[in-house]
Amino acid sequence: MSYVIAVDVGGTFTDVVRRGSDGRTVVAKVLSTHDDPVSGVTAGIRRVLTDPSEVTRVVHATTLATNAVLERKGARVAFVTTRGFRSVIPLGRYARVEEDRYDLRFTPPPPPVAAEDCFEVAERVSSRGAVLTPLDLDSVRRAATVIAARGITSAAVCLLHSYANPVHERQVAAILRESVPNVAVSSEVWPEIREYERATTTIMSAYIGPLMSDYLSRLRGSLLELGIDAPVHVMDSAGGVISAELAARRAVATIESGPAAGVLAAAASGLPAVISFDMGGTTAKACLVRDGVPELTREFHVGGKGSFGGRRAGTGVPIKTPAIDLAEVGAGGGSIAWVDEAGALRVGPRSAGSSPGPACYGLGGSDPTVTDANLVLGFLSSASIPLSRALAVKAMQRLAVPLGVLAEEAAQAVHEIVCASMASAVHVVTVQRGIDPRGFTLVAFGGAGPMHACRVAERFGITDVLVPAHCGVASAAGLLTAVPATERVRSALSAPDPARIFAELAEEAAHDLGLPLPELKVTRLADVRFTGQAHDLTVEWSDDPGTLSARFFAKYTQVYGIAQQGPTEHVGYRVRVTHEAETPAPGGIRAESPAASPASRTVYLGGLVEVPVHTRATFTTLDGPAVIEDPEATIVVPPGWRARLGGAGAVHLKHALDPAAWT
Repeated sequence: MSYVIAVDVGGTFTDVVRRGSDGRTVVAKVLSTHDDPVSGVTAGIRRVLTDPSEVTRVVHATTLATNAVLERKGARVAFVTTRGFRSVIPLGRYARVEEDRYDLRFTPPPPPVAAEDCFEVAERVSSRGAVLTPLDLDSVRRAATVIAARGITSAAVCLLHSYANPVHERQVAAILRESVPNVAVSSEVWPEIREYERATTTIMSAYIGPLMSDYLSRLRGSLLELGIDAPVHVMDSAGGVISAELAARRAVATIESGPAAGVLAAAASGLPAVISFDMGGTTAKACLVRDGVPELTREFHVGGKGSFGGRRAGTGVPIKTPAIDLAEVGAGGGSIAWVDEAGALRVGPRSAGSSPGPACYGLGGSDPTVTDANLVLGFLSSASIPLSRALAVKAMQRLAVPLGVLAEEAAQAVHEIVCASMASAVHVVTVQRGIDPRGFTLVAFGGAGPMHACRVAERFGITDVLVPAHCGVASAAGLLTAVPATERVRSALSAPDPARIFAELAEEAAHDLGLPLPELKVTRLADVRFTGQAHDLTVEWSDDPGTLSARFFAKYTQVYGIAQQGPTEHVGYRVRVTHEAETPAPGGIRAESPAASPASRTVYLGGLVEVPVHTRATFTTLDGPAVIEDPEATIVVPPGWRARLGGAGAVHLKHALDPAAWT
C-alpha cells in the first residue's frame, strides 16, 4: 500500500489528508502554528502517518507567501533597473477605494522597495531587443558594493525591455550574486511587457523567496525526521503543483497557493457550472468553475484595499503570474465582531486566528467571533477541539450589552452580517461580471462554509448547494487531484516565427517540472489585442489566423459584453505544460475521532426551535430546519431547504423555490 499526504496550512487550522492507493482517506485537523508553521504541519502528519516508507509524495498548499506580503515580513530588497527608471517603484500606482476616497489626510501605503534601496545601471535595450546603450559594468559593481554594504541580502533586477533581450540582466545578476545571496531576475521570473508590473512581480519574488526557501528546507528536514523521504510538491497560484525546489526559486508563483487548492476540490464535483465557496477561519473565497475548469487570471493584486484579492487595478501590488481568479473577503469563522464608534455592529476583517482563537476555544481569546456566534445559536456543538458555550455567550455579551439585545440576537446579527459580507465575494465573480449566478451550483466547503452556504445562496436565488463529504478539509483534499503544471511566457510583438518561441517555452517549462517533454501535455496560448489597443486577452493559439482572430473576438465579447471585430496583433506567447498523472479515486472518509451526534438540539432562528441533528450516516432525505454534523464541519439546513445524501457521502441541498427539491 502506498500513500500520498496533502497538507493545507490555513489561518486557523492546518488540514492533513492521507489517501492510499486503494482510495481510502484519513483526515486530521490541528491548530496552525504561525510562529513556526512547520510545527503544525508535522503535528498533523503524525496523526495520519502509519508507515513512513509507504509515503510516495507530500503535496503542500500554504499561505506563507501571502502572509509575508500582507504583514510585510519578507526580506529587505534592493531594486536594480535601467538608468532613468529608478523612481518607477517609489512613485508606484494606487487607487483610492472605499473609505480612502474621503480621507483628507490619506497617506498612500509604502512602496515595496524604499526609494533609497533603488539603484540604476547604465544600459538601454529597445522593445525589439536591440542594444542601444551597452551595459556599463562599473555602474553595476558600484551598485553591488552599496547593496552589500547596507546588509541587503536580496535583490530584484528588472531592466527596461529585458523580455526582448535578457543579456544585460544576466550580466547584472552575475555580478550581484558575487555579494548578494538572493537575486531575482525579471527575464527568469516572468519575461512579459509592462515595466511596472514586471518589476513588482520580480520584487515580490525576491521579497518572499528567502522566506519560502528557508521554510521548505525546514519542512524537508522535519519530514526526514518522521522517516518520510518522498518528493515534496507545492501548489502554485494557478492550480498546478511544482517541486519544492522550483517553488523556492519562483516563490511569487505560490502567493495564491492555499486558496487555489480549494477550488480544485469544487472542480472535482463534476458539475458543469459551479461557484466554489470556501469559508475558513480567516477568509471566505469564491471562484467560478465551468466544465471542471476554474477561471484563470494572469494579473492579480495582493495586499490592497477593496480588491477582494482579485483584479481591481491600483489596489495592492500587481503580480503578473497565472492564478485562479478568486474573490476574497476577510470573513471567516475567526472574524472578530465589534461595535464601532457610531454604535453599528461590524464583523471582520480582523481575525482571532488560531492564537488565541475564538473565545469558545478556551485558549485565552475573549473577543466575540463568528464561531462564537454560531455556537450560541446552536448551529455548532463540536469541532476538532473542545468548545465552551459558556465562554461564547460571555463573548457575545460584549456585543449584546451596548446594542441592548439578548446574546442570541447579537449572535444572529453577527451570522447575518458575515453572510452578507461573504455574498460580496460571490457578487464579484458573478453579477459584477455580468454573469447570472442562478444557473450555478454553490459548492460549499471549509470549516465554516457549510454553516453559511444556504443563506449566501438565497441572496442570489441559487437553489442548489453541494457539500462534499470531506468539506472541512476540502482544500487539502483538492491537492490530491492536482497534477504537475507550470506556465511560461515571452512577450514579442507579432513575432515572425511563433513556432520557435512555443518550442523554446515548452522546453523551458519541461525543465522546470523536471520531466521529459514527450510525457507532457502542451497547451499553446497567445496574448492578442486589437491593433493599437493597450490591453490584451489570452486565447488558445491556432496556426490559422482566422481561427485565432475568431477566438479573440469571442473572448472579447465574453469579457466586455461588446461584439467587435477588426485587425489584431499578437503581444505575447505562452505555453501551459501539464503532466496528467493518474490519481486514486476517493474512497471512504475516516476521521481521526468521529463525534457522537445527539438526536435534537435547541437552535435560535429568530426564536428557540428544537431541530433534529444528523450525521451523514443517519439520513437519506430531510427537511430544514436541521443540522448535519461532520467531524470536520457542520451543515446548517435552514427552513425551506431539503437535504439529500448523494454519492460518496456528498450532501445536496435544494431550496423550495426549485420544484425539483420536493419531488
